[in-house]
Amino acid sequence: MSATQQFTLAELMIAAAARAWRDDGEVMATGIGTGPRIAAGLARLLHNPGLMLTDGEAYLVEEPVPLGRREPGFKVRASGWMGYARVFDCLWGGRRHALVMPTQIDRFGQANISMLGGTHAQPKKQLLGARGFPGNSIHHANSFFVPAHSPRAFVAGEVDMVCSVGYNPARQIEGMRSFVDLRVIVTDLCVMDFTGPDHAIRVRSLHPGVSLEQVRAATGFALANPSGEILPQTPAPTADELAVIGRLDPHNLRAAIVRENPAVRAA
Repeated sequence: MSATQQFTLAELMIAAAARAWRDDGEVMATGIGTGPRIAAGLARLLHNPGLMLTDGEAYLVEEPVPLGRREPGFKVRASGWMGYARVFDCLWGGRRHALVMPTQIDRFGQANISMLGGTHAQPKKQLLGARGFPGNSIHHANSFFVPAHSPRAFVAGEVDMVCSVGYNPARQIEGMRSFVDLRVIVTDLCVMDFTGPDHAIRVRSLHPGVSLEQVRAATGFALANPSGEILPQTPAPTADELAVIGRLDPHNLRAAIVRENPAVRAA
């Protein structure tokens, strides 16, 4: 990529997220939300041809299905039925890697999409409810996509409702730790992982123009990175990746992922 080529922050996040599946081999890639779904398709087409994808409903597909309104005559290239029973065969067997968009994450990787504040019986703000997060967070890999990195998303203490399992030792039962496999967190500031001591969250790379101090200030808990650590810059999307992203998202729905979706320039 040339030193002057620009891309958007959403495209940078999508490209970074797609690389999370690069070395997974033949597993089901499940992207929940606009960015994660584009990332899963990008991963299948450029990084890992062994990935299994669905059309978001009930079929395995040979080609990722573009987002939004489809061109007249478009047909899904289905290669098989993938109902709930078969999805859970993959899930419980460890052959899925999901990329999801939680509302809150805590320092243990526990995530919340259900409610904010108050009590379970009377929350201050009701969200989606736990839905499939509890069962979907164990026995297979999970990663997170967070378009607005702030202390409200990365909370101090525990999330308001634990909807998905993390590495909290206070909530572990015997044998349970081996069922949890959290991989990466892609945000609008950086890419993080769980490779710190005792699975502590650490910053893996910084997006162009972002400092580690900015990430620390936007995170409600201490990060595992030592003071003064020099971190790499998140790799820019390649020309091929940008072309595939445009093909998978012909109506530019990705522009709404990040507030104002600024252009990014990487040297």
